[in-house]
Amino acid sequence: MPWFAGVKREEIKWYPTIDPEKCVSCGMCMNCGKKVFDWVDGKAKVARPFNCVVGCNTCANLCLGKAITFPSLSELREFYRKHRIWKKVKDELKKAGVIS
Repeated sequence: MPWFAGVKREEIKWYPTIDPEKCVSCGMCMNCGKKVFDWVDGKAKVARPFNCVVGCNTCANLCLGKAITFPSLSELREFYRKHRIWKKVKDELKKAGVIS
């Protein structure tokens, strides 16, 4: 079941941005399980932004140089509210028998 309940992932502006001035080339972001980053000229580059799991910010939390940022969580929550994603997901989970 898609967690966006019919909203295309590309419509959700949730993905990392890297400040190259702050990047210390620690490589922690390269552990991303969704392969969002590529390593280019000794630094990380966001190569596949829409592979990023919406709501995840593990790379930013672990970034040694604090070079990675995300949009504000309030913006994401507003998008979910506007598109009624929470209700749609809950309805889908009920239909699938995952919750009652």
